[in-house]
Amino acid sequence: MSYAIISVGGKQHRVQEGEKLLVDRLGVAEGKTFEPRVLMLGGDGDPDLSPKDGGVTVRVVGHVLGEKVRIGKYRRRTGYRRHNGHRSKLTQIQVESIGAKKRAAPKKSEAAADDKPKAAAKTTTGAKSKPKAKPAARKKTEDKDGA
Repeated sequence: MSYAIISVGGKQHRVQEGEKLLVDRLGVAEGKTFEPRVLMLGGDGDPDLSPKDGGVTVRVVGHVLGEKVRIGKYRRRTGYRRHNGHRSKLTQIQVESIGAKKRAAPKKSEAAADDKPKAAAKTTTGAKSKPKAKPAARKKTEDKDGA
């Protein structure tokens, strides 16, 4: 049974595989996956406080509104009553995997790697451009007559 502590939206959550939870609204589309910042991995053996090889994959299930919260203010003997409320915008996420290794970046072919130095050599061997001259400073003229 492995678990992880992740940071999503500035808050820390302890999660396990398959778990669903509500977090503050994220800018990720429904059905998309992302990898949150992992603070700790634990469960099997000693906890890892700085995981480098393992990550957590999370899928966005949907965007929902939280329960309605009602707020009331009252001051006695003055006729003062105020009512307000709100519904928090939330995102429901599901933890898909914990400890999966991150995918390696695709390797570039040798032909593509050879083209880049040639293109870079062409741009660096060009003549140096001259710096632009600064415009002359204007002299302030004062009217001593006051007119």
